[in-house]
Amino acid sequence: MSWHGWSVQPSLLYVAIGGLLYWLGDRKYSGGRQEPLRVLSFACGLLTIVLALDSPIDGYSEQLFWVHMAQHILLLTVAPPLILLGEPWPRMWLGLPARWRAATGRALAQAGWTAPIRAIARPIPAFVIYNVNIVVWHLPAAYDLTLTHGWIHDAEHALFFFTGLLFWARVIDPGPLRPRLVWPTRLGYVVGAMIVGWVLAIVLAFEPHAIYPFYAHIAHRPGGLTAHADQTIAAGIMWVPGSAAYGITFLTGLYRWLGTDDQPRRGTPTLTTS
Repeated sequence: MSWHGWSVQPSLLYVAIGGLLYWLGDRKYSGGRQEPLRVLSFACGLLTIVLALDSPIDGYSEQLFWVHMAQHILLLTVAPPLILLGEPWPRMWLGLPARWRAATGRALAQAGWTAPIRAIARPIPAFVIYNVNIVVWHLPAAYDLTLTHGWIHDAEHALFFFTGLLFWARVIDPGPLRPRLVWPTRLGYVVGAMIVGWVLAIVLAFEPHAIYPFYAHIAHRPGGLTAHADQTIAAGIMWVPGSAAYGITFLTGLYRWLGTDDQPRRGTPTLTTS
């Protein structure tokens, strides 16, 4: 179902469930103590997902490469950190019925399949998975597959978001992950990921021909853009807006590392809980 470019996708259901669990759990977790900035951050993260996947952005992404790139940036570097700054894990957990929490907790404690999940959540695997995922999906063959097969496109979006959560959880550290990264390591972590995006942007910007056949074969684009101009704008999107979250994190981390904010007040979202 769609109207004026907006549509109802399965992602909207997941966003609604996540928002409901967070709201229910926050009432128990906060105990009357208000943390409006955390709640606002989480809500903005959910709204970013809706904007990326249910707004006209999703429709235009099949006509304009640069819009598609903006959609990826929202799912990789905007929604995940905003959601994590809201400290979602304890709140969403408390949003579940008590009986479910007890049963799920016992099942997770006894399950052997959680070990691989804990392993990929460690700093180096999380960094590698996040960046390899970005590079692989931007290879021409993989990129075109997402535009010609809906289920592959959905899988790409899900992987962008969940690997984004994996990566940004090591930077923001909302808990309960261990080991915790000291700030110098986090700065290198962020800069390394930003460089990967820059390399992709440089390839797109300096390639004289349209890299992706799907977009190269579109006869008419909104705004009358050529395929090469569309690709150049996409490179700029990846380079500048795509670096914004990394840049903000780097500056914040540098500020924290220099010891000017060693004791953040509870209730104010920061890039770490340490």
